[in-house]
Amino acid sequence: MEPKITDSHCHLDFPQFEGELPALLDRAAQAGVHRMVTICTKLRQAPQVRALADAHAPVFWAAGTHPMSAADEPMASVDDLVSLAQHPKMVGIGESGLDYHYTAETKAVQQESLRLHIEACRQTKLPLIIHSRDADDDMARILAEEHRAGPFTCVMHCFSSGAALADAALDLGFYLSMSGIAAFPRSQDLRDTFARAPLDRVLVETDAPYLAPPPHRGKRNEPGFVAHTARIGAEVFGLDYADFAAATEANFDRLFWKAA
Repeated sequence: MEPKITDSHCHLDFPQFEGELPALLDRAAQAGVHRMVTICTKLRQAPQVRALADAHAPVFWAAGTHPMSAADEPMASVDDLVSLAQHPKMVGIGESGLDYHYTAETKAVQQESLRLHIEACRQTKLPLIIHSRDADDDMARILAEEHRAGPFTCVMHCFSSGAALADAALDLGFYLSMSGIAAFPRSQDLRDTFARAPLDRVLVETDAPYLAPPPHRGKRNEPGFVAHTARIGAEVFGLDYADFAAATEANFDRLFWKAA
């Protein structure tokens, strides 16, 4: 049997998976992926995402407003997020964050939304799931400011930023999540950043349907493929795959305590 492992971030409600969930979950189980967190990126879609978690034992969920949608969707309130978090399989807040790559013109709205999500994390004790792209300085500053105002837990999802943001997040006690990007041949700098991180602060994810790792690069990603990324992670840390999988399982259980 394959070692057990968790895909800590995917998007099972996206149209790329329509009608395929039972087969997808079977393939994931064959790869040892016994849990996955599907992420709701727009709160109006929460009922559909929650229904996926209700219908499938391996599936947990999180909800928030993606930063690229922050200006187009109604602003999420702390009360909205806290209310959603009462569901037993709702295990995290987000993804929220900052994306200046495509949507730099909405940075003020993104920052306001991020701070509201952080407050919801404080109130629920659930981890914050952060999306950060081309916004390293503002992200490090806001996370530090907010953590001084009141502690919270956090994972830097699909981490592919620079070493300075990695250090800033790790110094606050946060986690870095390794996606298929870390398995790309030209991602040696990113692998080096992960290698400097404490092993007890690393998660793995797919971000499916995006960012499939080799040997599936360029194709639709799915939760079972997280095992390929985790095998690269094991090489980065100089561990047997089973030992690396066990470490990421313990990390996931510590951070996403409702799913433990």
